[in-house]
Amino acid sequence: MSTKSVIRDVNQHVGETVTIGSWINNKRSSGKIQFLQLRDGTGYIQGVIVKSEVSEQVWDDAKSLTQESSLYVTGVIREEPRSASGYEMTVTGIEVIHITENYPITPKEHGVDFLMDHRHLWLRSNKQRAILVIRAEIIRSVRQFFDTNGFTLVDPPILTPTSAEGTTNLFHTKYFDEDAYLTQSGQLYMEAAAMALGKVYSFGPTFRAEKSKTRRHLIEFWMIEPEMAFTDHEESLRVQENFISHVVQSVLKNCRTELETVGRDISKLEQIQAPFPRITYDDAIEFLHEKGFDIPWGDDFGAPHETAIAESYDKPVFITHYPAGIKAFYMKPDPNRPEVVLCADMIAPEGYGEIIGGSQRIDDQALLEERFKEHGLSLDTYQWYMDLRQYGSVPHSGFGLGLERTVAWICGLDHVRETIAFPRTLYRLYP
Repeated sequence: MSTKSVIRDVNQHVGETVTIGSWINNKRSSGKIQFLQLRDGTGYIQGVIVKSEVSEQVWDDAKSLTQESSLYVTGVIREEPRSASGYEMTVTGIEVIHITENYPITPKEHGVDFLMDHRHLWLRSNKQRAILVIRAEIIRSVRQFFDTNGFTLVDPPILTPTSAEGTTNLFHTKYFDEDAYLTQSGQLYMEAAAMALGKVYSFGPTFRAEKSKTRRHLIEFWMIEPEMAFTDHEESLRVQENFISHVVQSVLKNCRTELETVGRDISKLEQIQAPFPRITYDDAIEFLHEKGFDIPWGDDFGAPHETAIAESYDKPVFITHYPAGIKAFYMKPDPNRPEVVLCADMIAPEGYGEIIGGSQRIDDQALLEERFKEHGLSLDTYQWYMDLRQYGSVPHSGFGLGLERTVAWICGLDHVRETIAFPRTLYRLYP
């Protein structure tokens, strides 16, 4: 009798006979021995079939197997130091489930467009599987950090009547007889939740109808957005750096094999420990001028600027105190210098750009009303948001982390399209 198992757990069954539901990742033969490279979603293991030790039926069934054919394979687990997993299976039986013919993604090179058209199959490859495992670990560690540090998970709406940041880059839809939009941020709603629960966070999909084709942008992406009552800008920065340190160290601890599969330089991740360096926007402008960039004070930074700044650090770096004119209406001005706001962007090293944007929020009702007028926003539309300043207003801060950019950085990927199972980009809605 065999025990049903998965490849991830074969270390618990050394010397035992187990049955594993699997697919053929690859195979080769050396005459009287066949080597099956098996995968089951939890890992990979090699199955070895010796012709003289199995029935003719088992041997022939093994010969009929093609790439991505499915089967139940039975055999004895043994330690094998030369194997990547440290284990191997001596196959004694095979039950063929399905023989695959003409699998489109072969071991040869394929173009990106071809692979994206076959994304539903490309996910099965070693690297793509590893990326999704790392993404899942990042999500787990995100929730663990906030759940164990006094935050309450709150789900903001996906359909909203207004924009969070006053932009027109929104997906419009009809909400019965009203106009509605797919959310680009849950932040304003999280501010309301923080006034009820103290420290909160959301974790959900967001949508931006920006016609951007850069390697850092997706149309549909996931955001983690904490908001904290009775918290100033400096306190928020400490939360952010501890948060990122926790996530990176969790991935290093639990996904080292997957990081190696994607070819990540692990030594660079091992340096990601709080505290992180900080520079002001003024310092950044001066630095960029020294590097030959022609950028005036008051302009926002683009990818080349962020990359140049990040190259000076081996950790994420905070750029703080941006000009008020290039930041969102809700950011609190620096009391000592009102033309800049109490905000920060966290720039990841190695050219991955901004992964966190955050600020202390305006808590003064009169000042917020003034900002509404400056940005041409309707007070009627945002009356509920204004109520937060009218009824028990307190200092509060928050930030947002883009999950896909974070996955790209931690995995060392060239493009965010590989960071989510089915990416939505400017020209791709299929599959």
